[in-house]
Amino acid sequence: MEQQLKQLEQEALAKIEAASNLKELNDVRVAYLGKKGPITDLLKGMGKLSPEERPKMGALVNTVRENVTNQLEARITILEEQAIQEQLEKESIDVTLPGRKIRTGNRHPLTRVIEEIEDLFLSMGYEIAEGPEVEKDYYNFEALNLPKGHPARDMQDTFYITEETLLRTHTSPVQARTMEAKKGEPIRIICPGKVFRRDNDDATHSHQFMQIEGLVIGENIRMSDLKGTLDALAKRMFGEEREIRLRPSFFPFTEPSVEVDVSCHKCGGTGCNVCKQTGWIEILGAGMVHPNVLEMAGYDSKKLSGFAFGIGAERIAMLKYGVDDIRHFYTNDIRFLSQFHRTEE
Repeated sequence: MEQQLKQLEQEALAKIEAASNLKELNDVRVAYLGKKGPITDLLKGMGKLSPEERPKMGALVNTVRENVTNQLEARITILEEQAIQEQLEKESIDVTLPGRKIRTGNRHPLTRVIEEIEDLFLSMGYEIAEGPEVEKDYYNFEALNLPKGHPARDMQDTFYITEETLLRTHTSPVQARTMEAKKGEPIRIICPGKVFRRDNDDATHSHQFMQIEGLVIGENIRMSDLKGTLDALAKRMFGEEREIRLRPSFFPFTEPSVEVDVSCHKCGGTGCNVCKQTGWIEILGAGMVHPNVLEMAGYDSKKLSGFAFGIGAERIAMLKYGVDDIRHFYTNDIRFLSQFHRTEE
């Protein structure tokens, strides 16, 4: 039996050394160490030996089994390393190939419009002012010549949190807060931000939108200053060939008040389907700051005057980029947003 064990050990070790892959090694393991292998059979036959022979033969069988197992594990390690090395050689990287281009995102079209307007007014000496979106009724309405019960409030029906707290309907409260803080000093600011109104969402209306308002207060501020400012805005956003016109209107916080139109960018003013054959497209509202608004903020309306305007960022973006539905700006559809390619500015 001892001779048989040594012969089995030599055969197993020879086959292990000759194995060239992991499958062949597994076949050797099953053949010699499996449940039906010869070494296992020898262990099962230990009961037939005399009590004196069992310890010696048992130790010998275990030694052979341990040697074969150790050689198997060592050979497996070697073959695994060889397989990895061969895979690395087959999958080597050619560093001379051009790299894959990393896809970068685009700035949202509303962000692009707001930043472009901000850059224009910063170059004209304006400051950017911000304020809370959850606002007090006083700053949203009363400080702007819209007392409780005023019928013009119905035009800006909004979301109330309490009787005196609401989601702001415009960024004009930022103007009121700035005037209150400046205590009669000159002002030149724009106020970009999100506003809310209880509108039914459709192609041209949204319950939330972005607004940019401007306010200038100082000595001898005239309507001609307002017109020149808005003319510069129109030319920056729609092209140097664009013209503007002012039409009489009404806003409680300005007097006189105007609606501002820009000549149609598609037909140049001759009339088309975009401008409804008028040659003009309405873009914003503006006017001279109402004396009541100045007085409530602590300004002497006899010595100082000012103008204000408000424009919707979505309105500008829709006209500038030819967007036909305001909801595209808020649905996060990558197919829509990817059209606004990143450019170096």
